[in-house]
Amino acid sequence: MPVSKQGADAEVLCPYRLVLEHVTSRWGVLVLIRLLERPYRFSELRRAIGRVSEKMLTQTLQTLERDGLVHRDAKPVIPPRVDYSLTGLGREAAQQVRALAQWTEQRMDDVLEARRTYDEARDARSRAS
Repeated sequence: MPVSKQGADAEVLCPYRLVLEHVTSRWGVLVLIRLLERPYRFSELRRAIGRVSEKMLTQTLQTLERDGLVHRDAKPVIPPRVDYSLTGLGREAAQQVRALAQWTEQRMDDVLEARRTYDEARDARSRAS
């Protein structure tokens, strides 16, 4: 998959930011966390993640493979069989992302309370204006 001129410029100027975007994208997070469990075939991974289009999953896997986080193992059999797994680098990234996802889950009640407090204060300011 060729990199656009704009994409190439972004890589040169801020390569770590681009990788961070890939790892923390909506589907990137879910792919990495799921592949921590075990290697998956494409269709299995799509079902396991849920609500991801074939196109988005393909793009996400290609991006993560290009970044060295995912390994694509295409077996020369009929029908073709392709397995996806994490590389060592991918495992490290996935563990970090999973830790953030776990923190989010554990602290969700606090986030919801903060949102409620914020919304109530904002509503009160709006009524006072």
